[in-house]
Amino acid sequence: MSANLKKHLAQLSKRGPHRVLVGDLSYAGIAGKVYAPAEGNGVPAIAFGHDWLKSVKTYHATLRHLASWGIVVTAPDTETGFVPDHRGFAADLETALQIAAGVKLGNGKVTVSPGRLGVAGHGMGAGAAILTAANNPRIRAVGALYPADTAPPASEAARAVKAPGLVIAPGRVDLFGAGNPAKVAFNWGGEVAYREIKGGNQAGFTEDNLLKMAFGLGIPQFSGQETARGLLTGFLLHRLGDERKYSAFSEALATAKGVESFTGAELADKAGIKLTTSTRL
Repeated sequence: MSANLKKHLAQLSKRGPHRVLVGDLSYAGIAGKVYAPAEGNGVPAIAFGHDWLKSVKTYHATLRHLASWGIVVTAPDTETGFVPDHRGFAADLETALQIAAGVKLGNGKVTVSPGRLGVAGHGMGAGAAILTAANNPRIRAVGALYPADTAPPASEAARAVKAPGLVIAPGRVDLFGAGNPAKVAFNWGGEVAYREIKGGNQAGFTEDNLLKMAFGLGIPQFSGQETARGLLTGFLLHRLGDERKYSAFSEALATAKGVESFTGAELADKAGIKLTTSTRL
């Protein structure tokens, strides 16, 4: 039976109760931004990776949203060029996460728990987040929004990720997508929740709406953005914040308006994987 996300998704798709502070990561030697709730002790933290040719500024509302729910977010603004180094970006995510865990934030009023660390990202950044999490016991949760192909392949690195994962994919064929989210989820080494969002895709998640319209990449997907933020927020609050009331966001099968989940043979079919008698389900 599928869990119903309706009760909390509408709330978590809107800004949370915390006042948010925004600062630069450059003080710690890496380009990027840090978003933090104004105060809190032992709060969770994630490092967030941007998509190909995107910068942190195109995720301002998303990162601010997560911080408003009490999650510290460090977002390196590196590897923004045409030929990025995916391994290097994964290393930058690890560095950004170490910064979050190692210093007091928000004028000394915010501390991060070293046992509540995760990574997340969008497109290329989602793939890099998976590379960061592979064989990394410090990572307790991974959020992959429309994960794109990387070198080495994130879909293969996912086999070595033992942390719980959330993989978000478009609800229809994505002509501009650069990856196979279903394959990433099918190969995941630990627990995973795979969600498809109606009206959302990789190109529509960033906030550079005027640029996308100018290049004919479609109209802004505000509803899809809000839904993805809510799904990610609920998942992180459950897995990193230990808030059991949001446990449905980690369930393999869960539903909400415009959201579908897939597992097993259905997920394999979406991934283009032909099942055999020896295939693990």
